[in-house]
Amino acid sequence: MTSRVLLISLSALAGCVALALGVGGCGKKSRMIQNKGSDTMINLAQALAEEYRKAAPTVAISVSGGGTGVGIAALQNGTVDIANASREMKAAEKASTKKNTGKDPIEHKIAYDALAVYTHKNNPLAKITKSQLACIYGEQGTCRTWSDVGVEVPGCSGQEIVRASRQNNSGTYAYFREWVLGEGKDFKLGSRDMQGSKDVVDLVANTPCAIGYSGIGYKTDEVKVVCLAVGDTDPCVEPSIAAALSGAYPLSRPLFMITLGEPTGEIAGYLAWVRSDVGQAIVERTGYAPLPPDQRHK
Repeated sequence: MTSRVLLISLSALAGCVALALGVGGCGKKSRMIQNKGSDTMINLAQALAEEYRKAAPTVAISVSGGGTGVGIAALQNGTVDIANASREMKAAEKASTKKNTGKDPIEHKIAYDALAVYTHKNNPLAKITKSQLACIYGEQGTCRTWSDVGVEVPGCSGQEIVRASRQNNSGTYAYFREWVLGEGKDFKLGSRDMQGSKDVVDLVANTPCAIGYSGIGYKTDEVKVVCLAVGDTDPCVEPSIAAALSGAYPLSRPLFMITLGEPTGEIAGYLAWVRSDVGQAIVERTGYAPLPPDQRHK
């Protein structure tokens, strides 16, 4: 009799542990939401998922990165509930999603990001223009040394510019290429293509010759954010939450969570929470620009 009671107690305990891990138990059914995509958004997505679990203990959210393209591909295959994207979907991606799943993808704007240009903290460069970035990064660009953009960088042997970029499945890569280089143009060969946003900032922090681009949420004290101007006579603007929201900073963009059709159930509840004042406070705390009040879920 004692052994039977013990067995029942252990089974109940196992169920409660399972609930804590997000797989059910204690008489409550837990729902796992699969969330995958943008590396720019991964810190934000993880922070949101952790806080939401406190508000909705029976809903677990599995967050993984890999890039915007990876998240969208998973959505097209119907293997994730939400794809994180640092760019809008392409027409071909939308068509493929509809064909494969029978549902139209719906883009839910959840935040804004300022895509910053980073240099080593000892780099004296104070300002950079769109044409200078194209000269450094573009396949037709001739800027190969820091002397070509008018500075000498301490600790940079030979003054040769080390270009940190992202892999081509990244929404950040696609957005930067389109804005800096223009449609149909590409990067020059020889850049160091990093897997994640944090990897770009880490490389620049440890490489005096380097320049890179990444979300402002990844800024550290070990790197310098360069003021950006569209043209030589245009105002130079530093990336910030305020500048991203006002549109004053030229490399600002919305961030999306994308679903298959209009979300329902736990997914709808989660997205409503992300777009609420509570969720947007986490967006701002993580270093991104929150949605204006008129774009939030009431």
